[in-house]
Amino acid sequence: MSSLSRELVFLILQFLEEEKFKESVHRLEQESGFFFNMKYFEEKALSGEWDEVEKYLSGFTKVDDNRYSMKIFFEIRKQKYLEALDRHDRAKAVEILVKDLKNFSTFNEELYKEITQLLTLENFRENEQLSKYGDTKSARSIMLVELKKLIEANPLFRDKLGFPTLKASRLRTLINQSLNWQHQLCKNPRPNPDIKTLFMDHSCSPPNGARAATPVTLPVAAVAKPSTYAPLGAHVGPFPPAAAAANATALAGWMVNANPPSTVQSSVVAASSLYVPSNQVSVLKHPKTAPNVLGMIDYQSSDHEQLKKRLRSSQSVDEATYPVSTQQASWSLEDLPRTVACTMHQGSSVTSMDFHPSHHSLLAVGCGDGEITLWEVGLRERLVSKPFKIWELSNCSMLLQAAIVKDSSISVSRVAWSPDGNLIGMGSNTFVTGNHCMLNFFAYVFDFFNLIFVVAGVAFTKHLIHLYTYQWSNELGQHLEIDAHVGGVNDIAFSHPNKQLCIVTCGDDKLIKVWDLSGRKLFHFEGHEAPVYSVCPHQKENIQFIFSTAVDGKIKAWLYDNVGSRVDYDAPGMWCTTMLYSADGSRLFSCGTSKDGDSFLVEWNESEGAIKRSYIGFRKKSAGVVQFDTTRNRFLAAGEDNQIKFWDMDNSNMVISTEAEGGLPSLPRLRFNREGNLLVVTTADNGLKILANADGLRALRAMETRSFEASKGTTEMKVSSSAAVTGISPVISKVEHIDRSSPARPTPIINAVESIARGIEKPRNLEDVSDKAKPWEPTEIVDPVQCRAVTMPEGTDSACKVARLLYTNSGVGILALGSNGVQKLWKWGRSEQNPGGKATASVVPQHWQPSNGLLMTNDVPENLEEAVPCIALSKNDSYVMSACGGKVSLFNLMNFKVMTTFMPPPPASTFLVFHPKDNNIIAVGMEDSTIQIYNVRVDEVKTILKGHQKHITGLAFSTSLNILISSGADAQIIFWNTDTWEKRKSVTIQLPAGKAPVGDTRVQFHSDQIHLLVCHETQLALYDAAKMECLTQWVPQDKLSSPISCAVYSCNSQLIYATFTDGNIGVFDADSLRLRCRIAPSAYIAQASSNSQTVYPLVVTAHPQEPNQLGVGLTDGSIKVIEPSETERKWGIAVPVENGTESSRAATSSATNNPTQEQLQR
Repeated sequence: MSSLSRELVFLILQFLEEEKFKESVHRLEQESGFFFNMKYFEEKALSGEWDEVEKYLSGFTKVDDNRYSMKIFFEIRKQKYLEALDRHDRAKAVEILVKDLKNFSTFNEELYKEITQLLTLENFRENEQLSKYGDTKSARSIMLVELKKLIEANPLFRDKLGFPTLKASRLRTLINQSLNWQHQLCKNPRPNPDIKTLFMDHSCSPPNGARAATPVTLPVAAVAKPSTYAPLGAHVGPFPPAAAAANATALAGWMVNANPPSTVQSSVVAASSLYVPSNQVSVLKHPKTAPNVLGMIDYQSSDHEQLKKRLRSSQSVDEATYPVSTQQASWSLEDLPRTVACTMHQGSSVTSMDFHPSHHSLLAVGCGDGEITLWEVGLRERLVSKPFKIWELSNCSMLLQAAIVKDSSISVSRVAWSPDGNLIGMGSNTFVTGNHCMLNFFAYVFDFFNLIFVVAGVAFTKHLIHLYTYQWSNELGQHLEIDAHVGGVNDIAFSHPNKQLCIVTCGDDKLIKVWDLSGRKLFHFEGHEAPVYSVCPHQKENIQFIFSTAVDGKIKAWLYDNVGSRVDYDAPGMWCTTMLYSADGSRLFSCGTSKDGDSFLVEWNESEGAIKRSYIGFRKKSAGVVQFDTTRNRFLAAGEDNQIKFWDMDNSNMVISTEAEGGLPSLPRLRFNREGNLLVVTTADNGLKILANADGLRALRAMETRSFEASKGTTEMKVSSSAAVTGISPVISKVEHIDRSSPARPTPIINAVESIARGIEKPRNLEDVSDKAKPWEPTEIVDPVQCRAVTMPEGTDSACKVARLLYTNSGVGILALGSNGVQKLWKWGRSEQNPGGKATASVVPQHWQPSNGLLMTNDVPENLEEAVPCIALSKNDSYVMSACGGKVSLFNLMNFKVMTTFMPPPPASTFLVFHPKDNNIIAVGMEDSTIQIYNVRVDEVKTILKGHQKHITGLAFSTSLNILISSGADAQIIFWNTDTWEKRKSVTIQLPAGKAPVGDTRVQFHSDQIHLLVCHETQLALYDAAKMECLTQWVPQDKLSSPISCAVYSCNSQLIYATFTDGNIGVFDADSLRLRCRIAPSAYIAQASSNSQTVYPLVVTAHPQEPNQLGVGLTDGSIKVIEPSETERKWGIAVPVENGTESSRAATSSATNNPTQEQLQR
């Protein structure tokens, strides 16, 4: 059906609605399939008219059209079945089971059997998973919310959920205009014509004398209610087969130069309100560029001639323009998302971001190390993280294989959701309220249906694009890998030519390519003379085209016909430029930067191919390319000068800017969500800040509240990430312990903790002053009431010692590796005592396991006692790498699956550490005293470092000094250059007289990446890594005279926590190594029997955000988290300084017998 015929149906629907023909309205909606009336659908569903519900749906989709449709019908029939059981109408329930639900048994036979078993129960609520099913009304409401979500996600309903904006009685107005026109054409028009019928053309009968023409106004009430109308073609001419009309003329401005419209034909009467320009088209044969006018070249083809003919004949109708609505015209600065809602640490430099088109808090992030991540920003939770990996190297070109061998580094240039991303309805929000549990029993059928949808495309800086699918579980599925371009792929976008979802890419090879979802190349556009920087596919009515920009400042436009570029003109700045349309597709903007660093943000006049408006507000000469985005058809935002700057689209002057509480890079990247209530920006420390307006803050708080409510339930369920934001009911899978709210990253609370910690540290000077009158003594913690301690549940195993212990980088969990090679994870959930869900000694955490029941178990040798456990955690908490005498295993920390294993013994691995700049590079200390630099991505050992005499016991990178520090059981510390991997220096730690060089030596860098903590059973020592010399040293003495088992810096590097083999814990000042506080074993370890062995900490770890929190792993297999008491909130009192030096009994190295004031206070 043609476009105008479709619009005629909408006019008829409006007329029927105004005339109260309710039943006819809905029948026409169903039969035409043009408009799905969600309100009517809701009414019928809430009233339980299931036959009418399915009948109405049948006008738009069938049960087997796609997986969305299958889920919609399943939900409806499931609800019918439960209601029949609730009425004790067994016969009806059996009928529904056999007639309606039987169809789904082919997809999940076990589910169908389980549904059938409900017939055997007196009350189906006896089934545990349906125990919270409430009354019918609430159950229907919950189901309806889920149905709305599925309908909005279904591609068959695209563009069918909104009724076009029409003036009242639009059909009557058009009839009046037609009659006016007919009356104007009468040979003898009468002043007050008598219109009696619409079935034939109007004609005034001949009078005695001619009279002047008078416009006809047909009263609304004068139109009768006929059952049918004659075709309007007799009055206004036939509907054209394809009506590009006004919207096509906009594209015509880019394809050709349009002459100014001629005078309106006199035959058009005022009452008709139709404006008909001649719109004569003249074609430019040669490019001509003016300051604000586009210079264009026309490339002739037969298809292009047809396009021009259509554009010449099109008429510009005033109804087809894009007026600014009164709602848009009214705005305030409060509409802009400028309040920092939270901060999230990505761990790698962020290169691209994109919010999900319908789940407005689901964010995709691409990184400089090739990793992509999905964040649920409402919960500060990292849902999925994928490091870069070539899926099938053998399928790649030889050029790519050679490039990877030469340099394996790769980064994400663009990550983008497909337009169908809003069809997924998946996410990570978790809540349980009221009767939501009713969905649990059936919802896991969706997993069996194997719902897979293309949600995101990723372009890389070398050749490749990846397309991922996102399922209900927290997994990104590998859908398609394409070796798309020679060199970098600079941009990726999605389009719908011929109603087929396609991928558009561009690259360094000066090409634009279009691919289908199977990887088949559909179009190949050549014409640029420089690498193509960006692409912008768009559609105006039935005209689809692509804008492309190149690094030489050229902008071209392409139709999907392989003919060639239709235009060729210069972008402001003549360098890198990005083009974007407003959300409604009516306005085109571009933002770019010149090679000299001047930035340009402009709006284009499509009909004339000229710059309509240039926006003012850029100040600095930029060293890179300014990024921008649009939102709400009203605002523009760009990142520049360590700020986010905002413009009103209709005003050239910047309206406001924000620094987002500081910490932004010089050119921050940014992205709005579709609602415009959230804005994500990058930070200078490889993080993300979420800015929100009042609506966005309410949505985020609602999500946190619902997640908190979930944590209070005894049974927890998985739901969609957008539920809290959009009011969508959860999609619930099998009942299991909560695994979503616990790891939520409470960044605002963390920030508050940090500021509190800083606030606590500031008054220390006052305390020091008040304490100077009395001798200073370290604080003694000997009683449990003097501190807070919590023991990890299910952690104690006397046969298994805790060999390694780590906090997750987000600070919400703790990870332990036992001497038996098994790793365990504990997470803190939200509760009334711990609303932020952070790790704390005041709340018992949950021993967390994924729903698949897997354990993280390492490969172990037969002689386990000789194995040296080792562990390393990736910066983004997505992967943990560990070994225990056998092969090294890389685990996915979200599902505990083994992703890969490598480096089988001999020799065995003894220490592991990720490279701080690339998660794919690992330094592995070996049992044979070597250090292997291993690239996980290509499964290759890059180099082997030799210098130690015994096995490696510690490794630490310094990014500021570009060195790797290694320590071994030979008491040696070696400094390696990470650029050349050459040994720079070897130092032997100073052992007590007569002490053999044995025992583990461990190393850790201060947060300044220059000063180094060295821990040996005989000492703590501080080194200056830049000078490669020891600054000061402490040896066990007095109440802390036992050997040291482990030591670690606090997160702010102000304290050092050291554990001892008699159970004591020492808290030292990190600058001077003076003891600040002693925590006796009686304060945190329960008294044991007299004949039992001493229990003491083997390992200690510091919380990554809370400087006064530590965790210890004990020899009896238990794990404890310890904090100061609520009243003290810190460990002891700051060490005083006397006469420029500290009065300590610390032994010093020969090189620094008298530490200077500068050394003590660095």
